[in-house]
Amino acid sequence: MSALGVLSFTQQSWERVLAKMKRALVYLDAACAESLHWGCGSTRLLEAVGGPACHLREFEPNAAGGGAEQPKAVFVLSCLLKGRTVEILRDIIHRSHFQYCVVVTAMSHAVHLTANHVPAAAAAELEGQQPVFEQLEEKLCEWMGNMNYVAEVLHAPLFLAPVAPHLALTPSFASLFPLLPQDVHLLNSARLDKRRLGSLAEVDAAALTPELMLQIRCLVSGLSSLCEHLGVREECFAVGSLSRIIAADLANYAKNRRKTASGRASVVFVDRTLDLTGAVGHHGDNIIEKVISVLPQLPGHTTDVMVNMVDLTVLQPFGENHNMVAPGCLAQSNDTAAKALWEFLLSTKQKEAMMEVRRHLVEAASRENLPIKMNMGRVTPAQLTSYIQLFKNNHKALMNHSGLLQLGLATVQTLKHPQTVKWDNFLAFEKLLLQSIGESAMSVVLNQLLPMIKPSHQRTSDDYGPDELFILLIYIYSVTGEFTVDKAVCEAEEKVKKALVQVICEESELSPLLQKITGCDSSINLTLLKSQTAMDELFTSLRDIAGARNLMKQFKSVYVPGSQTHQASYKPLLKQVVEEIFHPERSDPIDIEHMSSGLTDLLKTGISMFMKVSRPHPSDHPLLILFMVGGITVSEAKLVKDLVPSLKPGTQVIVLSTRLLKPLNIPELLFATDRLHPDLGF
Repeated sequence: MSALGVLSFTQQSWERVLAKMKRALVYLDAACAESLHWGCGSTRLLEAVGGPACHLREFEPNAAGGGAEQPKAVFVLSCLLKGRTVEILRDIIHRSHFQYCVVVTAMSHAVHLTANHVPAAAAAELEGQQPVFEQLEEKLCEWMGNMNYVAEVLHAPLFLAPVAPHLALTPSFASLFPLLPQDVHLLNSARLDKRRLGSLAEVDAAALTPELMLQIRCLVSGLSSLCEHLGVREECFAVGSLSRIIAADLANYAKNRRKTASGRASVVFVDRTLDLTGAVGHHGDNIIEKVISVLPQLPGHTTDVMVNMVDLTVLQPFGENHNMVAPGCLAQSNDTAAKALWEFLLSTKQKEAMMEVRRHLVEAASRENLPIKMNMGRVTPAQLTSYIQLFKNNHKALMNHSGLLQLGLATVQTLKHPQTVKWDNFLAFEKLLLQSIGESAMSVVLNQLLPMIKPSHQRTSDDYGPDELFILLIYIYSVTGEFTVDKAVCEAEEKVKKALVQVICEESELSPLLQKITGCDSSINLTLLKSQTAMDELFTSLRDIAGARNLMKQFKSVYVPGSQTHQASYKPLLKQVVEEIFHPERSDPIDIEHMSSGLTDLLKTGISMFMKVSRPHPSDHPLLILFMVGGITVSEAKLVKDLVPSLKPGTQVIVLSTRLLKPLNIPELLFATDRLHPDLGF
């Protein structure tokens, strides 16, 4: 069994779909496009479609239909085939001349039955049948205008974007984020005739909104398909309240499939909210973490970025030519050498990464007989740029090494980016904060922040804007954890709030995050009251973040106090979880909760209280699948990949998460208004 199973799972799923695409007009939604981007690459899609041109379109309400010369269409969708999605399908077909339609959904038929409120008993009787898909096939023929035309509706689990052999993301679940204590109040408001929930510990599947529970079921269905591909029976474990619900749902899903599995695996879900320090911190010495944080996002993607390719052309980068050259990106699915470099960059420190980029450029230039001048001193952005420029006027060399040049330019543009300089400032300040937290009260730490809160007309490039101050506040509250709220803390919070309100009100332009937080799309519409309300909500969330580990017994802190020999430091929750899983004494984990999959497990648990029966343990099996609910950083994924083999050689590990994080993602996710009511596409 290999971690490459994630890549083969994605590629096999796509091959089934690509086999349907010959000479078709292809419509993709964003999440499926991202899965294809990382799993197979656009070149594979072009090969599958064949013909003189590939007609590829985004699946959206205003998408153009197909002409008379385009009788075949394939729609590849990450969402359920319901409501708005079906309406868009109908409208596109109505303005087309299709005679053959294939609709592929990443969601299984079983999940469609759940979405259509079919009782479990009735759904069980339909095993082997697909009435929802069959009904849509009839509708497709009706919309095409002839019941003799061909329509197919099928399921392929296209929910993963395999970023590396050890790391895969779920783009269609990028907005899934664990609950905070404030969400309990919102859930209670919908439980008028039921017992009130006292805390997150009491939240179960029945307490969630139907939309959130359906989103979880969609994720669980995909994970079950992955486990089937890997040939494993999974034992499910959880750290955190939302993880507990997801793990329980997976444990009780597709029991028949699990009976025939020959392999075994442990699946451990962890709530991101238990450690936001790692998500907003700048301690990771990894170039890709910085690339993802500072370069602009590739439109429609949650992970990849736009790499400016103008330097490899004769065009000027400004004026009319600004958007003329298509951007490069990080995913190089069809370039073996570039893919190997990408995986190296993900798994190493910045200094070694830069040396490796230089080595690849030198070797590529030598193979193309380009006039390269060797310089084995310190690697600098200017040196890398000079090597990249050698390829500029050589079309053949450009084509042969396109993937390498994209990764090289991404490295150079990141190193020269002003935000990268500020990265080191963040890191220095975070180290100071760690010392202050151990020596001072929370009120003192907050007061240290006050001189840094400056209006835009007083800020230099080294100063922090509102978005960056929010990130620092999240860092402070998450790393501190539970603290005593006294008069001094309340006064310090009010001072920080007041200073932030004033700064926000004086912003000439509101960043996307400020627009989301204040509910205003322009500074003109921003009032003092709206700013005050936004900051009150921010500090409510910050208190929730500080108390996120209150329910933990073992993982109560990510802060390691300083001593005479060591400075105070941050210890990632993921590191603590992995160390606990593979602790040599194999004691029953306190905070890593096993979710039973039925009566047998419950009996085992009950008997173990009276007899020596070993309860399931997450280190029992040769494969560990660690799923971070709410996002993971490059550094955390690397930490898990390196740590597991050192603690228990021979154990395979796959890291899954909803998204790859940069610091700014966390305040965006915290202030998402649809956390409890996700948009499922219908």
